[in-house]
Amino acid sequence: MTSTFAAALNLGLRRALEDDPKVVLMGEDIGRLGGVFRVTDTLQKDFGDNRVIDTPLAESGIIGTAFGMALRGYRPVCEIQFDGFVYPAFDQIVSQVAKIHYRTAGHVLAPMTIRIPFGGGIGSVEHHSESPEAYFAHTPGLRVVSPSTPADAYLMIRQAISLDDPVIFLEPKRRYWDRDEVDFAALDRDPYPLERARIRRAGSDATVVAYGGMVRTALTAAEIAAGEGHSLEVVDLRSLSPIDFDTIEDSVLRTGRLIITHEAPVFAGLGAEIAARIAERCFYQLEAPILRVGGFDIPYPPAKLERHHLPDPDRILDAVDRTLAA
Repeated sequence: MTSTFAAALNLGLRRALEDDPKVVLMGEDIGRLGGVFRVTDTLQKDFGDNRVIDTPLAESGIIGTAFGMALRGYRPVCEIQFDGFVYPAFDQIVSQVAKIHYRTAGHVLAPMTIRIPFGGGIGSVEHHSESPEAYFAHTPGLRVVSPSTPADAYLMIRQAISLDDPVIFLEPKRRYWDRDEVDFAALDRDPYPLERARIRRAGSDATVVAYGGMVRTALTAAEIAAGEGHSLEVVDLRSLSPIDFDTIEDSVLRTGRLIITHEAPVFAGLGAEIAARIAERCFYQLEAPILRVGGFDIPYPPAKLERHHLPDPDRILDAVDRTLAA
């Protein structure tokens, strides 16, 4: 069937609620309203307000309460309404949620999923378009994932909720209305591993690694490059911690060149870790320096300027020209 990204997430949450009575959804306006992006639409009506809970506007309270519920055997799924609102809960996440398993020598689990709409592209006001993934990927004890398609949105939210690890689930908000064909039954029968990257487009001249909202942009760049006679391989990272370096390495060994793109600022972003690891693994096979294309090192700009800030196909193609000319 055809599904939007948001509708696929909704179905994944619905299936998780049906499969396990210990799954509980929590967040601001997720019940009667269905969330600001309508991802949880109709779920409170169908499952009741004891399982789809409208919380106060207090992110630290949401995560702290969910953490206590997780310790008691529940599987809470928290929605942070916008990425820039997660910081009041940052201490709870990195100091408590991420560390409890290690602190208790494996005896206590925190099976929590924290959903965060992230990234730009929707013309929002301040604090509504952030890219905080590097903060969480840097924290041992957290899994960090980001789907880029409706199919992965459905599959990965179900996988995240079923894990005994805490998961930061980053949803590219500008892709909520993307629509694609999805075979949900096939995804249930043969699920793709959560921690594995995917080759979204095969190519031979250079590898482009992207995740979340940037995957579609990278594919657009690859389509344009093909018209200019260049073959780009696009790797969708999917899991940001842990990272599937093996898939990236295999691709770079075929192409000899690597470009990494993300919306977050380039400095100390996820692209830096990928570049360092691949340089270690593929130094003698690389035919050009590894290049990164990301947001600028500034606070997220006003809505009318965000198109200049976000990486677009032209900026990726400029990196392609530079790497092919090296």
